[in-house]
Amino acid sequence: MRIVKIIAIIVLLAFVGIQFVPTTRNHSDIVPSTDFMLVNNVPETIQNKLQTSCYDCHSNNTQYPWYNKIQPVAWFLEDHIKEGKAELNFNEWDSLSSRRKASKLRSIIKQIESGEMPLNSYVLIHKDAKFSEAETEELISFITQLKDSL
Repeated sequence: MRIVKIIAIIVLLAFVGIQFVPTTRNHSDIVPSTDFMLVNNVPETIQNKLQTSCYDCHSNNTQYPWYNKIQPVAWFLEDHIKEGKAELNFNEWDSLSSRRKASKLRSIIKQIESGEMPLNSYVLIHKDAKFSEAETEELISFITQLKDSL
């Protein structure tokens, strides 16, 4: 029983200790002129859905939840955001070539149709991020039109 108490104290101290390890926050008050929403004539309903479902991980401005202050959750979120931005950063949209934009748009369509995006782990906590069938159709239709116009 004494060993269990010692292990519990060590685990508790380790948990408290990691709370002091800083993370990099993905926050910017500036929306660059290269942003997807500014460059394209995006309907308001689609803008709202992209903001809710995509921009936290795929832009330079994440709206952090309260639990981002707790380690190791903050590390998990930071990693997802870095990966998301590396794959697609909507704030840097207009800096991409037309060919790269078309490729990204095809990828967006494929991932939304297959249910890969938004991530299940994100939708689990952010219920409003999940696409309804009508939202999926509207979004895919808009993205297809955008892709075809490039």
